[in-house]
Amino acid sequence: MTETLFLTSDDIADLATPSAYVDAVREGYRQRGEGAPAQPRSKFFRADPEGMLTSYAAVLPDTGAMGGYMYSAGFGAGDAWFMSPLFDADSGAPLALLDGASMNPFKTGAAGAVAVDELARDDADVLAVIGSGAQARGQVRATATVRDFTEVRVYSPTPENREAFAADFDDDLDAAVRAVDSSRDAVSGADVVITATKAGDPVVDGDDIEPGTHVTAMGQYSPDKRELDTATIEKATYVPDLRDRATFDSGEFMQAVQEGAVTEGNIHAELGEIVAGIEPGRTNDDEITVFDSGGTGIETVAAAHMLYERAVEADVGTTIEFAPASEALTGD
Repeated sequence: MTETLFLTSDDIADLATPSAYVDAVREGYRQRGEGAPAQPRSKFFRADPEGMLTSYAAVLPDTGAMGGYMYSAGFGAGDAWFMSPLFDADSGAPLALLDGASMNPFKTGAAGAVAVDELARDDADVLAVIGSGAQARGQVRATATVRDFTEVRVYSPTPENREAFAADFDDDLDAAVRAVDSSRDAVSGADVVITATKAGDPVVDGDDIEPGTHVTAMGQYSPDKRELDTATIEKATYVPDLRDRATFDSGEFMQAVQEGAVTEGNIHAELGEIVAGIEPGRTNDDEITVFDSGGTGIETVAAAHMLYERAVEADVGTTIEFAPASEALTGD
């Protein structure tokens, strides 16, 4: 039998700061840039009862870990469950099983923060956020570790949600955080724009994106949905988390291709290639950059392994047992 650590969302909640997630995820993307395997998500749908099963995985050889994410949503329950199995990359033995719900906004936010660090101007100090849910909060917490923002503007269609978001972060950040009445009010003059919504249609107007702006879009990963319009994709240096995902489930990029505005040749580089120094990031102060984040096994494995190591050090979690195939397969 093999002992494996099980970590609940409560176990995970206080193990790491946003900056620790960013450091781990940055290292994961460096490995991806140097050839570590990762693929876009697989999604399976059912109509009755309506639901979705999603999974993705990655191998990070320098970290010594591999694994991924599997989550279900719906199927009559009206909720979602997240599981992250983590394996030793050398022996294949299971290291940990994590309830991935509480880490989700942090590890996804960390991927966005790495992109901001690589693609935004060094002097970027005004942040616009479209969306006010858990993912938007995770993006802001992580991104605030890589740039010194003096002003943060948040827009959400529901006034009480954007006001609550602004009040919470105005206490947490050194920046002045305020709710605004429209997407345009948020984006105008912003140096960094983050979209983290459930919207199926563009939530910002490309004409409002000014030269020198960096945009992170992370709310959609479906061919028929997008947060950014074609004008934004057309005039931007476009960087996805995975090159293959851009033409698989990125509505932003795929719809721009369908409209004839761009081709696959407009994919500048994967984020990992930029982190690894294989391709350049921002090349001038007037360049508009876009990071298209759909979620990958890269940030998942990187964050899960970081949490696993911290849990072992802090003696947190519960030990469970797995039987190796040599013991469990009888051949009968």
